[in-house]
Amino acid sequence: MTFQIAIVLYNGMTVLDAIGPYEVLRGIPDSELRFVSNEVGPVISDSGVLALGATHTFAETPAPDLVLVGGSEAATTEAMANKELIEWLRAVHPKTQWTTSVCSGALILAAADILRGHPATTHWAAQPALAAFGAESRPHDRIVRSGKIVTAAGVSAGIDLGLWLVGQIAGDEVAQMTQLYIEYDPHPPYDTGHPDKAPADLLRKTRLAAAKASATPRIPVDLATAMWRLTLNRIRDRAAAKR
Repeated sequence: MTFQIAIVLYNGMTVLDAIGPYEVLRGIPDSELRFVSNEVGPVISDSGVLALGATHTFAETPAPDLVLVGGSEAATTEAMANKELIEWLRAVHPKTQWTTSVCSGALILAAADILRGHPATTHWAAQPALAAFGAESRPHDRIVRSGKIVTAAGVSAGIDLGLWLVGQIAGDEVAQMTQLYIEYDPHPPYDTGHPDKAPADLLRKTRLAAAKASATPRIPVDLATAMWRLTLNRIRDRAAAKR
C-alpha cells in the first residue's frame, strides 16, 4: 500500500523548510509525495525569486499518511489565516500517521488547534507564540514528538526531522542509507546555530534582522484572524459534541 506524503506549500514560505525534508522523505519505499496547496501551480517563496510547484490541491488530498508544514519569514500569519489550509489540517489530522512541522510551520498547526496541550518546538524567534495557542514551548529541543505530532526547530532542522521520520517509517537502515546517499555530514564553519551558543550582541543583531525581514502590515490583522477562527472552531466543536 502506498504511503502518501503531503508537503504544504503557500506563497511566501521558506523553501528549505519543504525541500530539506523532501530530499530525505522521497527515499521512503512505496511512497507517493505530493506538494499540496489551495490550487495547483507555482508558489512563490519568501525570496520572491524562487518558486515551487504545487502538484495537488488540498481537496485532492483528503487522507495523507504524513503531513508536513513549513514556515516563513513573513507569511506564516497569512497561512494561519488561510481558511482552506486550516480546515484541511483539521480534517486530515485525525487520519494521519504523522502530522509534522518545520520552523514556524508549528504556528500553522497551532492555528488549526492541533498543538493545544502538546509540547512543541519551532524557530527560536517564534517560541513565545506557541503558548498563545496552548502549546508547551520546548526552545532547547531540535525535534519534539508528542504522539504522532512531531515539530522541528528552525529551517535546517527539517533535514533532521526527515531522517528521523524515515527511521520511524522505513527503519534505521533505510534512514542511515538515506543520510549517506545525500552525504548529510554537517561540519558548519561557525558554532552560532542556536541562541544558547550565540554571543549576546550577535543575537541582538539577528533578532533585529529577523524582525525587519518578517515585518509586514498584514501580520497584526492575520494573527487576529487566525485567533478568531481558532476560537470559532472550538465553539462549533463544543456545539457539535452536545448534539
